[in-house]
Amino acid sequence: MSLQDMISRHPQVDDKTEELVLAARHAMLCSLFCTSCADADVAEEMDMQQCIRNCLDCADVCASTARLAVRRTAQNIEVLRAQLELCILACETCADECEKHDNPHCAKCAEMCRECAADCRKALPLVH
Repeated sequence: MSLQDMISRHPQVDDKTEELVLAARHAMLCSLFCTSCADADVAEEMDMQQCIRNCLDCADVCASTARLAVRRTAQNIEVLRAQLELCILACETCADECEKHDNPHCAKCAEMCRECAADCRKALPLVH
């Protein structure tokens, strides 16, 4: 299944949406990575309170970003741009925190967050 194919079938989509679709797809995936990382953080013996909070905040922001990015009818460009900027901030904040910890789940989460932030950065100038 292709998200790009689904969105291209929308009656109001007549432009290239590849970067925004990639950002949406990776934002949803990042949401799942962050949720999984937060759950793994609970099982760690060290204090992971800040990491859990950052992961859960990032998961929520990423999920919202993905949903807003695929809505094409009567799009609110200013809100979408603000959401992409918020997603970049949430992902960078989460990655910075996860990189402080020496465990494999945080390393993967940080990697996904960096990728998601980069994708949102690429999509942002094309949203107008």
